[in-house]
Amino acid sequence: MMPVDEAIERVFAKFPELGTETVPLARAHRRVLARPLVASHSQPPFDASAMDGYAVRAAEVIPGRPLKLAGTSQAGARFVGMMEHGQCVRIFTGAPLPIGADAVIMQEEATAKGNQISFEKVPRPGQSVRQQGFDFRRGSELLASGVALTPAMLSLAASANCPTLTVTRRPKIAIVATGDELVAPGTAPGPDQIVASNTAGLVPLLAPFADKIIDLGIVPDDKAVLEAALLGAFDLGIDMLVTTGGASVGERDYVQEVLRDLGVTLDFWKLRMRPGKPLMFGTRGKSLVFGLPGNPVSAMVTATVILKPVLRALTGHADPFWPRFGVPALLGLPPNGPRRHYMRGRSAATTSASCR
Repeated sequence: MMPVDEAIERVFAKFPELGTETVPLARAHRRVLARPLVASHSQPPFDASAMDGYAVRAAEVIPGRPLKLAGTSQAGARFVGMMEHGQCVRIFTGAPLPIGADAVIMQEEATAKGNQISFEKVPRPGQSVRQQGFDFRRGSELLASGVALTPAMLSLAASANCPTLTVTRRPKIAIVATGDELVAPGTAPGPDQIVASNTAGLVPLLAPFADKIIDLGIVPDDKAVLEAALLGAFDLGIDMLVTTGGASVGERDYVQEVLRDLGVTLDFWKLRMRPGKPLMFGTRGKSLVFGLPGNPVSAMVTATVILKPVLRALTGHADPFWPRFGVPALLGLPPNGPRRHYMRGRSAATTSASCR
């Protein structure tokens, strides 16, 4: 049996190159950035007002002594010319600061009598002004490659005037459940049958990392039928095949035999872990092939421990094993055997408060 960490390293060593593609921002959510995003301009591109008020020279403001209103600066229509001494300019949030001004006083602290504007307080230079390049400057790296793009990151990319982003391609995955005993959810099982549940859990687990998931349904323990189903999947140009059940060496476990017949080179099929010992991995050309156990708990554990980090790495995530964190256990654990034991647990947030 192979240790889990060694198995993951062996899979990593056989990754195909999926390449990159350029997608519009509207389709880039949760995709992984393949190239750093570098600012082509500064933001804001000019000194801008952070609020509605009046642009002034801070040194000229004396409480109660009015300044003459010279005009207006608003977003999309700046004040033209230079603000002369003894003048101020009505300004709105986001509008360019007039030449000659160095501060903005909010409108609540101003009193207007015609074109004479007086103020309550002396501002400091730079008050309520968003300096040019305050958000980012031209040439600065805004996003590193390997990050999964969040809504905030996409907003940042739009601010940087990038309508498209280069991201890593995602694999096409086929999933098939095998076994005479399986029936689809919603079907009344016979006396010797059970309802298939693996695919229902695996599809949403793997979907965030897939370009497309092809559900081949339930295939009975029939060698010819299984071979036709798997060959059809390979003919679709899949990057990964995931089977559940039938991966052992029983008399009616045909998955391993059929995969070999179809040209799959098996790398390993037993791991030093529980649940999930009978996990199989191999390759067929550039396609990765995984045979997961049929037991639903074992299938989900192996998919979480092996397939998820593999897919994260394959699609360019900087940290394939995220999220991983350590927490203290509330109870002692029994001695472990030769296999790494993945146990069920529950994370509970606790708070404490004291009155003094």
